[in-house]
Amino acid sequence: MDLELIDDDHRLTAAHTKLVRELVAFAGKQLKLNEDTEIAITIVDDDEIHRINQQYRNTDRVTDVISFAIEEGDEDLHGFEDIPRDIGDLFIDPDQVARQAEDYKHSFERELGYTVVHGFLHLNGYDHIKPEDEAVMIPLQEKILSAYGLER
Repeated sequence: MDLELIDDDHRLTAAHTKLVRELVAFAGKQLKLNEDTEIAITIVDDDEIHRINQQYRNTDRVTDVISFAIEEGDEDLHGFEDIPRDIGDLFIDPDQVARQAEDYKHSFERELGYTVVHGFLHLNGYDHIKPEDEAVMIPLQEKILSAYGLER
């Protein structure tokens, strides 16, 4: 995986940055994505994720992760097989992740991992709006986290 991790305000520690990088690479292998698949993750604060949520989702609240997939559905990529695939962008708010970790009695690392994998799966076409889609996405998310070693 080719991950661009943007954390201009150094909101993540070096250990948490390493966790994000390793988990994205691990999840990419679990989904059998090409090594040159591109993804960007931007680390933001409460105000910025609230603004993004309001502007792009018309939702007036802070959230942990927002995903912007570049590919929507089964697009015809014929003739573009040699170009690296860019699956999209995630915006993650570590302050909200920390609050959720406390609420759910998880470690920050487990909740950060959950958030990264959750957003990553959205970028790869998974969703949980319909019960039948949730029945696929959530177990896959847990499988990836468990295989990586981030148990509940």
